[in-house]
Amino acid sequence: MSNYDVVIVGGGPAGLAAGLYTARMNLKTLLLDRGPLGGQLLNTELVEDYPGFESILGTELATKMGDHARRFGLEVREFEPVKEIDKDGSAKIVRMESGDEFRAPALIMAAGGLPRYLGVTGEKEYCGRGVSYCAVCDGAFFKGEELAVVGGGDAAVEEGEFLTRYASKVYILHRRNQLRAQPILIDRAEANPKIEFIFDAGVKEIVGNGKVQSLKYEQHGATKELSVGGVFIFIGFVPNSGLFKFHVDHDEGGYLLTDRNMQTSEPGIWGVGDAGLT
Repeated sequence: MSNYDVVIVGGGPAGLAAGLYTARMNLKTLLLDRGPLGGQLLNTELVEDYPGFESILGTELATKMGDHARRFGLEVREFEPVKEIDKDGSAKIVRMESGDEFRAPALIMAAGGLPRYLGVTGEKEYCGRGVSYCAVCDGAFFKGEELAVVGGGDAAVEEGEFLTRYASKVYILHRRNQLRAQPILIDRAEANPKIEFIFDAGVKEIVGNGKVQSLKYEQHGATKELSVGGVFIFIGFVPNSGLFKFHVDHDEGGYLLTDRNMQTSEPGIWGVGDAGLT
């Protein structure tokens, strides 16, 4: 077992910012991530709302953040999935799937979340065969196709617009009659001739034969079917708060409840980024 002053679980923007500050304070800090550094930045093409950068690629910003934190001595272990988080008195113990264990008096939970699933027939069956949760990752596989995007928030609208560089048509389906996305994103999407919005649409089934062929939805009591070659789902995230072997206060969605200092109900544990909720 290796000892640290601080262990950070999650290498997205929140985890990297925390790592930069703790390492700069000469605290022996370890940051763990199940994949490459960057978190959701790696699934974002352009970032236009980060101070200091009028426009920057998500991957480039992730690299810059990682390099910056490492310069202050942050130790990073990428592609290292965490199995569980336990405690021994005031010490926090992070057990890895590899069998390694790390111990620290302070733990910062920045693990974000995983895509929320629709839970409809055909979703799991056609995952990777037309169903996707990442436009930047998979958009290029659908050149010339008509596509469906499910969701009404920033991710759905932004990723839907991104897909128009490959698709011949993009339908954005939202279960409500009004989008939740930022006005600037909505304005861009509405100005894009390749995008069509379908409101009050509750997705019921994803249909295919080896790969996605159509999507069935209910609108105003009628069942309708849309012929598409792919379905991209952006309906939120499920926070990775289930790693704790002990109770830490959270809301019904699993988001850790924190105070104004991001402190959780458990002394020595902070929740930041998409994992925490003040």
